[in-house]
Amino acid sequence: MKKTLFCLLAAALIGLPAFLTSSSVRADDKTKDEGRLENAGMVIKEILDIPDDIPQTLLDKADCVIVMPSVIKGAIGIGGSYGRGAMTCRSGDNFQGPWGAPTMMALEGASFGFQLGGQATDFVLLVMNQRGASSILSSKVKLGADAAAAAGPMGRDASAETDVTMRAEVLTYSRSRGLFAGISLEGSTLRPDNDANERIYGKKIDAKEVALHGAVPIPPSARVLISTLNQHSPKNLSK
Repeated sequence: MKKTLFCLLAAALIGLPAFLTSSSVRADDKTKDEGRLENAGMVIKEILDIPDDIPQTLLDKADCVIVMPSVIKGAIGIGGSYGRGAMTCRSGDNFQGPWGAPTMMALEGASFGFQLGGQATDFVLLVMNQRGASSILSSKVKLGADAAAAAGPMGRDASAETDVTMRAEVLTYSRSRGLFAGISLEGSTLRPDNDANERIYGKKIDAKEVALHGAVPIPPSARVLISTLNQHSPKNLSK
C-alpha cells in the first residue's frame, strides 16, 4: 500500500513542472491576446480621429471591422503567420445594432511581405456585407479569391460609389511610419484564431457565436476598440 502511494506521489510530482509550465504559457499567451485587443483599440482610435483617413461614408456602411496592429516584416517565415488582431461586427441579425464583442483573427500570406519595409504596420479591413463577414468567420478565406477585396479609397470626399468599391466585400488599409493608405492584400488569407478566442473568453467558442450572436460580453481589453467604433459610427447606413 505504501509503495503504491509512493508511486502515485512520485508521478504527481514529476507531472507538476509540466503542468505549471503549461499554465504559465497559457497565461502568457492570454496576456499577449489582451495586449493585441488593447493595441487594436489604440490603432482604430488614432485612425478614426483623422477624418481624411477612412471615409465616413464607407465606415458607416461596413458590417464588420478587422484591426491587425503592429504586423512586422520580421514575422515572415515563422510558422507562416504574419499578423494577429481582432474582428468586430455590428450586432443583430441585420448588423443594425451596436458593435459587439470581437473575435480574434489571423492574417497570413506572402503577398504583402515586401510592402512592410521592416517597419511595424497596422492593417484595418472593412467588411462591407454579410456574405463577406460570414465567409471570414467560417473558415480560412483567401482575399481576392474567396472574398472580393480592394484597396480602400481615402479622404472625406473620396467616392464610395466606384465599381471597385461597390463590388468589394473587403476594403483594406495600412498605416506605416505614420502614413495611411489603401493597400492591396489580395492573395493573403484571413482566418478565425480559435485558440486565442478560447484564451480570451475562457472556453471553446465559435467565431460566429462571438461576432454575430452576442454569445459573450465585451472583454475589458476590447473596450476602447468597441467604444471608439460606437462613437464614430453608431448606425449602419448601408441598409
